[in-house]
Amino acid sequence: MDLRQLSALVAIADHGSFSSAARALYTVQSNVSGHIARLEKELGVTLVDRQRGGLTEDGGQVVERARRILREMDDISADMASRGDSVSGDSRLGVIGTTARWLMPQFLPLLGADHPLVHVTIFEGSTTNLLPRLTAGHLDACIVHLPVDDPELSIEPLFAEDLIVVVHSGHPWAQEEELSLQRIAAEPLLIPPKGTAMRRILDRAAASSGVTLRAQAEIDGVRLLTSLAMEGYGPAIVPSTAVPRWLKGDFTRINVPELPRRVVGWVQRRRPAPGAPTRALLKTMRETLETRGALQHGVHVGPEAFPLGKSN
Repeated sequence: MDLRQLSALVAIADHGSFSSAARALYTVQSNVSGHIARLEKELGVTLVDRQRGGLTEDGGQVVERARRILREMDDISADMASRGDSVSGDSRLGVIGTTARWLMPQFLPLLGADHPLVHVTIFEGSTTNLLPRLTAGHLDACIVHLPVDDPELSIEPLFAEDLIVVVHSGHPWAQEEELSLQRIAAEPLLIPPKGTAMRRILDRAAASSGVTLRAQAEIDGVRLLTSLAMEGYGPAIVPSTAVPRWLKGDFTRINVPELPRRVVGWVQRRRPAPGAPTRALLKTMRETLETRGALQHGVHVGPEAFPLGKSN
């Protein structure tokens, strides 16, 4: 077993065929086929389904370990190249969409100034789809909505942000600046699906107020929730950063004092430990939030950001 064989298997998993894997690896198809055949012979299993394309069940198990091995090799090189003050190498960071929109424009220039040799690839998504990619090794870290309950992951809260209600200007609530949770619960809402982190904290807040939230529709995507509310489909509960102050239109933001803050945090795998480039990302992220986080409307940073009853 060697790294070329593992690289060939990962390329087939990522690109779907021998020919596409060969193009991605800048080689010819016969080389990829030879690597896979030797790996299959050594392991005594079939890794690639030649009839239907893609990996077999055994291939799926092997490829996840192969990814970790290849990533560890990359991290070894990055760590050795990052001795002293200079850090270099690649890192893959997943970020939820509403946070990415305001935080990445502030974070990336600072990262470029502090660590010009670090190359970061940003992947946008929801907490629901970013976490599996992190645990599978496709991402080195991600910024998601907490809580995250996984003993294999290391979690650091970054900031908290207010939750608000957004309605179209034609909605009966449009003239209100503040509403109680009891009043909000009287009407069907656009809310995240059951099981998501945000839905869990909303349901807990409702239970504490003696009410139950009713779903007009369940949407796993904050930006889509916000867009539907702005278009008049119904009231939506969203983080304040989903509706920045510079955004104007036929909609109204409404405060709901009983709603908790959404807590957003940095999540990474405990093993293998993150490489130097990913550690540099986290250090710069902390600096970005310390100097600029509180300037974002509705965002709270520092120890006071997570008071009792306002965290996840």
